[in-house]
Amino acid sequence: MSDQARVQRIWQQDDRTLAITWTDGRKSLYDVVELRRQCRCANCIDEVTKKRTLNPDDIPESVRPVKIESVGRYALTIHFTDGHRTGIYPFERLREIG
Repeated sequence: MSDQARVQRIWQQDDRTLAITWTDGRKSLYDVVELRRQCRCANCIDEVTKKRTLNPDDIPESVRPVKIESVGRYALTIHFTDGHRTGIYPFERLREIG
């Protein structure tokens, strides 16, 4: 992520789309189901082998965020309707995939 591009605004555009506007004017849209499926937390990826333990097909299309919180100035954590809440989504990673 560019040293100059920072998060300006975060909002839920609709029930399935998370949106971020960056200070350089770029707008990124994220499918919340895909964010859940791509979680990189220790519950979803084996910390030793780095292999995915979460089967993305096990995540229903109906999963939605119920709460989104900042983690310091570097990431978001999202609490999902399936009870998952341990994922951290760094802004740098969100910028890459957005």
